[in-house]
Amino acid sequence: MVLTSVDRDDLPDGGAGHFAGCIKAIKSHGDSIMVEALIPDFHGDEACLRKITGAHPDVVGHNIETVKELQAHVRDKRAGYDLSLEVLRKVKRMSSSISTKSSLMLGLGETEDMILKTMDDLKSAGVSMLTLGQYLRPTRMQLEVKEYIPPEKFAYYKKRASEKGFISVVSGPLVRSSYMAGIQ
Repeated sequence: MVLTSVDRDDLPDGGAGHFAGCIKAIKSHGDSIMVEALIPDFHGDEACLRKITGAHPDVVGHNIETVKELQAHVRDKRAGYDLSLEVLRKVKRMSSSISTKSSLMLGLGETEDMILKTMDDLKSAGVSMLTLGQYLRPTRMQLEVKEYIPPEKFAYYKKRASEKGFISVVSGPLVRSSYMAGIQ
């Protein structure tokens, strides 16, 4: 089961309590149900992150989205590369039994070196699961695709991520952050 939401900045805890309640409710139906919570950054607030980890999801995902060099251009100004890494680090420190996961969109103008450096940064933050997918422009209002990454290059990135020690890597043009989550 994958839980996600839009950011809930209208709630004092950013929706962390609701996430936790949903995780607990799902888990009450049996320990064999695996729960992945794909969370916002909660502005790095430890109390919010403790609500999530205290509900004992199997996986906590938080997407870094793109390489450091493109963050300001690609992501909402309230988000940030370093903040995303810190959120993932905090979750792992709070509960070593929870697997952490992140995702990168490719095709926004990043270089291979930037992608590999981002993998290193995610790995050093304790992330063990990674998804890599092609950025696809939803409407003309969003950023243009700079490059369509061929399937062979996605296979190459999967190999490199595995060599770096990620225990689960899903990489391909149509992959999204929760793509095939049940088999990861």
